[in-house]
Amino acid sequence: MTQEKKNNTVTGTKPICIQGYEGSFHQVAARHFFGKSVEVLPCASFRELVKKAVDPSLSAGAVMAIENSIAGSILPNYNLLQKANLQVIGEVYLSISQNLLVNKGVSLADIREVHSHPMAILQCLHFLEENKWKLIETEDTALSAKHVQQHKSKHVAAIASKLSAELFNLEIIAPDIQTQKNNITRFLVLQPSRKSIEVADANKASLYFQTDHSKGILAKVLGTIANGNINLSKLQSMPIPGSNFKYGFYADMEFDDISALHKVLQKIEPLTNSLKLFGTYKKGKPIKG
Repeated sequence: MTQEKKNNTVTGTKPICIQGYEGSFHQVAARHFFGKSVEVLPCASFRELVKKAVDPSLSAGAVMAIENSIAGSILPNYNLLQKANLQVIGEVYLSISQNLLVNKGVSLADIREVHSHPMAILQCLHFLEENKWKLIETEDTALSAKHVQQHKSKHVAAIASKLSAELFNLEIIAPDIQTQKNNITRFLVLQPSRKSIEVADANKASLYFQTDHSKGILAKVLGTIANGNINLSKLQSMPIPGSNFKYGFYADMEFDDISALHKVLQKIEPLTNSLKLFGTYKKGKPIKG
């Protein structure tokens, strides 16, 4: 059984929640993990995404952006993950490709306006500044592409994904227009925790812990992890709500043998507070969006 078919068995007949509209990079990530036939449930915000992802009557889970190679961690999403009853079962590293989309037959000389999300516009400023187009900020890249398709104008273009061009029958008049070519967003694949899904050949884990902030305690925790043959690939500090500048830590750990992870977790549990394992899964590889 292929990985795509295995992942599709997880969704069943329910859709996967994504932030944004159809054609967004969240949908691109969902397709890479679950296959092109996966049904998606668009959500206007990450808070709405988490709320619907835990409801089995609405969805089979979610794909949620957690960090970007340029902008860094999406800190509010870590807080949402901490409070939600969701399990991480996978990840997708998506190389973000921004493209200029137009209706069929439109030339660069025809364009007067370019519509897109403010972040997408910022990512493509070097290309956009070479022209004298009016830049219009919108709430979503995919929605901008849909707007171009619906209005059939030859004077309006959108910055969006290749998937948006496919879904809305638009032409990519200028591909890969982002200034920084190495722009990768990491997405977590989430399922309700009550399903307790075991991921075969898992070699990565995401977790959260707090310490009592006594002298040297964090160094002791990190030393225990290193001595357990575990690679700490990420450590993200976050303020503990209601405390006076005390911090908790989100960590990603990579391992060759899951038994090594279990041994390390047993050893650091007495050294930490609020230890929570979000899930074990297979490490993702960068893919083209």
